[in-house]
Amino acid sequence: MSEWTTIARPYAQAAFDYAVENKTVAHWQEMLVFAAEVASNETIEALLTGSLAAEKLAEIFNGVCGEQLDQEGQNLVMILAENRRLQALPDISLLFNQLKAEFEREIDVDITSAVKLNKKQQTSLSKSLETRLARKVKLNCSVDPDLIAGVLIKAGDTVIDGSLRSKLNRLSDALQA
Repeated sequence: MSEWTTIARPYAQAAFDYAVENKTVAHWQEMLVFAAEVASNETIEALLTGSLAAEKLAEIFNGVCGEQLDQEGQNLVMILAENRRLQALPDISLLFNQLKAEFEREIDVDITSAVKLNKKQQTSLSKSLETRLARKVKLNCSVDPDLIAGVLIKAGDTVIDGSLRSKLNRLSDALQA
């Protein structure tokens, strides 16, 4: 975890709480993603580490963002500039997205299979995982022929390894013991 992540956490929480209160979570997510991209730009990044006055830095940053930021978004940029925290915007955006996913009870699940899964298989897996995890599931499917057969499922800290390669490795370990 980076220093910026620790610094970003209270800003992300405050922005999220404000967005929930005003029913503008999707709008805030869009603004933060855009501002994070601007903050990650090489030229802007050089400005952020420079010695510009906070007011001037916020003015330049908000000018680059233009209409992508509403008044509240511009106020956040001003606060971050005053506290020399504009570099934390990518982490603020990431943490905001995590808070949004938790709020919406949604989780990204990475499915790695030996062969490409068809729609019926994806739907079946999605329904099973939604029941098991008690959340809405967003599948990210990929193919790894090294699995031989079966699937490897990663959902947050949960890993379900149903691949044939894993089963063969466990059998090999058991025979060697």
